Amino acid sequence: MILIYEKTAWHSFNKLKKDWLKDPEFKKDYDALGPEYKLIDRIIEKRIQKKMTQKELAQKIGTRQSAISRLESGNGNPTIGFLQKVASALDTRVTVTFH
Repeated sequence: MILIYEKTAWHSFNKLKKDWLKDPEFKKDYDALGPEYKLIDRIIEKRIQKKMTQKELAQKIGTRQSAISRLESGNGNPTIGFLQKVASALDTRVTVTFH
């Protein structure tokens, strides 16, 4: 479970996301970025399951913590190669499909 501190209390990420998705404008934007958010959510989930910090993951793939932070915040533009390194470090894989 991912916990987020908001103002004065800890909240589960899933509960916050559920609440945010009730906002039609947020939901529209979220749905438009669905595949990207799904990938980011999965990366964060796998990293936390492995009890790894962003810094530890970065060291494992030979990059800086800031690169992992940009990836997880959605502010990066990672290459497929970078995503494959991250996935490998998390003992998973990335599959890209085109429709």
